[in-house]
Order: sequence, then C-alpha cells, then structure tokens
Amino acid sequence: MPVKVLGKGTAKAKLRRHLRLRKKISGSTERPRLVVTRTLRHITAQVVDDSKGATLASASTVAKADKTAKSGNKTEQAKAIGLLVAQKAQKAGVKEVVFDRGGNKYHGRVAALADGAREGGLKL
Repeated sequence: MPVKVLGKGTAKAKLRRHLRLRKKISGSTERPRLVVTRTLRHITAQVVDDSKGATLASASTVAKADKTAKSGNKTEQAKAIGLLVAQKAQKAGVKEVVFDRGGNKYHGRVAALADGAREGGLKL
C-alpha cells in the first residue's frame, strides 16, 4: 500500500525513513519499542508496548521531573535521558527493547541515547 509523502527535502527523507522502519518493527509485551523523538532543542524517549497501546516508561529533557538530564550539551543530555529511560523501564520489568529511531539517522544524539540506554542495562 503506497503512502503519499508530503514535504520537501530533509523532512520528506525523514518521513520516508520513518515509514520504512515502522513497516518492519513493532513493540510486543516481551520486547517493547524504545521510541526516540528528537527536536532541535529537546529529546524524548518512550518505551511503548504496541500490543496493548501503552507507554511503560518515558524520559525527556522537557519534563520537569527529569531535571538531572538538563546539564551539559545536547549529546550529553541525550545520553542521560537514555540512562534515565533504562532505569524506568527496568522498574517496569523491561529488559529488552526494539530501538525505533523515528526516521532520524543513527548518529549524534540518537546514538548517544542508545548508548545511554545500553549502559543503563537495556538490551537493544
């Protein structure tokens, strides 16, 4: 089923990558999906069980509760968010996840978040 992709340039390429990824991966109860949302200023990570449609854990540089992740440059903040979401996921009983980079390239802040989640004990 073809999907009409709107937009120009990099936004169009990101949407194309995101749709291509989501065809292949989905979160289950055994291996939920670790979703990364990146903006110019902030980064968010959520652990989602797609079979139930529920968010099991989340961390963000936007959330006031996650103030410890607001120091350093954006790459260091992303790594701290990865560590934080890994801790919250393990409290929810999650040990393995499927990594959903959300159409972003696996580079820079997205890779730092993944490294932080690995250091926190999640298996990607």
